[in-house]
Amino acid sequence: MQTRYSYNDLHVFMLVAREGSFTKAATKLGVAQSGVSRTVRELEAHLGLQLLTRTTRKLSLTQAGEQLYRTTNESFQTLENGLSMLAHYRDTPSGTVRINASQHAIEKVLLPKLAIFNERYPDIKLELISESRFVDIISDQFDAGIRLGDDVGEGMIALRITSDMEMVVVATPEHFRRYGFPETPNDLHAHPCIAYQLEDGSIYQWEFWLNDKQIQHKPKAQWVFSDSYMEVAAARKGLGLAYVPKELVVEDLDNGHLIQVLKPYGHNLEGLFLYYPHRNVSPALRVVVDTLKN
Repeated sequence: MQTRYSYNDLHVFMLVAREGSFTKAATKLGVAQSGVSRTVRELEAHLGLQLLTRTTRKLSLTQAGEQLYRTTNESFQTLENGLSMLAHYRDTPSGTVRINASQHAIEKVLLPKLAIFNERYPDIKLELISESRFVDIISDQFDAGIRLGDDVGEGMIALRITSDMEMVVVATPEHFRRYGFPETPNDLHAHPCIAYQLEDGSIYQWEFWLNDKQIQHKPKAQWVFSDSYMEVAAARKGLGLAYVPKELVVEDLDNGHLIQVLKPYGHNLEGLFLYYPHRNVSPALRVVVDTLKN
């Protein structure tokens, strides 16, 4: 059976050889000189080789000792370099951070806030993967995810990264010339609408407020999407009314390509939250978290 040697014993021998003295090696290790001498003797006994030639005045290496010293010195130097690299990873954020988010969250939040990483953290690689569905970020190997509201799974940390999101009903001027302007949410039944399909296949119901009471409208639509950007694109083509985050259509409203209606009944959704597992967070993810919460 192959004999396995203690790395501690090899390290003790390496220091004795390097220092040329049991006493100096013991001082560096903070142990008794007798313990160092015993360790080297036991190592020689295990190897069946004499490693050191000892006299009252001098300590020198045998040929076998020279070979072992070169081997241990190179090996421990490689190990020390590797440990130093780990310290670099700890102290200097680096590596890959994978985030699952909607296109909306990536364009309006992640890209603007994380653009500074290009200069500030060049060793961090950011993978921003766009999906409308909610995924299991652990099983799908994401470091974090973005979703509306703080309703996240057990064992997750949720951090708000945006204020509440204003929702608006918009359509083209041509749409209103044809169908008129809705005065109340009840008037929406007379208008073709563009719908948003949730992950479970159901249609998202538009939410409004009237006299502190929430009312909902389930659009009956010819056009159904699972992405807010596609809803906006469909509205621009005059395919119907769309219920979308206002920040996606600010320019359209300013230039008159789209018109907002039902303003007195407006509703705000809870803002976007970053969520990630409640466990040791890598330095790279930590700086992402700190950047997004500022």
